[in-house]
Amino acid sequence: MSVEVRPLGVSCNLKCAYCYQQPQRDGQNHSRGYDLERMLSRLAEIGRPFTVFGGEPLLTRLEDLQTLFAQSYEKYGRAGIQTNGTLITETHIELFKRYNVSVGISMDGPGALNDLRWAGSLERTRAATQRSEDAINALRAAGIPVSIILTMHRLNATSERLPQLLAWLDHLEEIGVQSVRTHVLEVEYEEIREQYVLSEEDQLRALIALDEWWTAGKRIRLRTLLDIERLLTGQDKGVTCTWRACDSYTTAAVQGVEGDGRQTNCGRVNKEGIDFIKAEAPGFERYVALYHTPQEFGGCNGCRYFAFCKGQCPGTAISGDWRNRSEYCGLWKALFERVERRIVAGGKKPLSLSRVLPSLERELVASWRRGENPYIADLVASMSERARAAGVQHA
Repeated sequence: MSVEVRPLGVSCNLKCAYCYQQPQRDGQNHSRGYDLERMLSRLAEIGRPFTVFGGEPLLTRLEDLQTLFAQSYEKYGRAGIQTNGTLITETHIELFKRYNVSVGISMDGPGALNDLRWAGSLERTRAATQRSEDAINALRAAGIPVSIILTMHRLNATSERLPQLLAWLDHLEEIGVQSVRTHVLEVEYEEIREQYVLSEEDQLRALIALDEWWTAGKRIRLRTLLDIERLLTGQDKGVTCTWRACDSYTTAAVQGVEGDGRQTNCGRVNKEGIDFIKAEAPGFERYVALYHTPQEFGGCNGCRYFAFCKGQCPGTAISGDWRNRSEYCGLWKALFERVERRIVAGGKKPLSLSRVLPSLERELVASWRRGENPYIADLVASMSERARAAGVQHA
């Protein structure tokens, strides 16, 4: 679970064309101020290290950023921030070093590849992108841990643009960036789909290219296909939250703390432009329903990858309705098939082709009905133990 404190809510200095937080801005449902003491009190109650988040968190007063970092550092020895990087100064870098702050940069590549992170004009956008690039280099030169969130779209991941993107990843590898997390583009408005979403063929080509780049001995963490391999082999502890049966109304992976101290959820599931207060307990109705609902009606019934994919992130659900499976279902199926073949070629049998799969699915659904969300690894271990006790071969 990550804890994200958002002093200024979704306020930002950029206007990224595809931002998943835009419904809140359009609805005028976002904070422009904060109560530092309330935030600190709520963070103390949660009792975990936290990341300062936004919008753009570097719009927060420098003195208050220092107070936030200091609280996390004094209690937990570390802190974090997720930023677009355009506002980072030497003063910020000094703060990051003093309080052991890991820095996440949201950026889609160098130059024209980052043009959807719009700053008001093409000239200002390219200048902002250059500031982000310079910030990454300066942070690494100072020895500060850096990770990247990269969203794939038509400006950075078509077959024509992929060589430039991979060359940038080579540079990030050389300077010691820790990880790159790739996101498919989350669609909030149909105009975004029409203009910027990659075709399924291009999405697949891009993710395979990234996988081939990473598996050629790179140290940087690039996790999408590795997560799929772990899921199919029953080693799902630590996989990304999008594979973990998220409840949109109380996201387990993210505890949000707003500027007034309220607790909220991961912004990716916020489709109505309203920051819903976090529910007291998770529910897994989406996943029970997906298991039973035919695929032609937005469900997952009969898909041999359901136990592992679980309909993927509700933030990418068909028609923006969390009850449906991901609109990128075809992409995920193709990637699961690719990794499945790779596992078989290596002489192993993935769970998706195992005779235990129906039992595994039933165990998952029964757990969700009880309000539990077990790991596949634990279920498989429990099923194996029961089979051994009964003298039955488990495979």
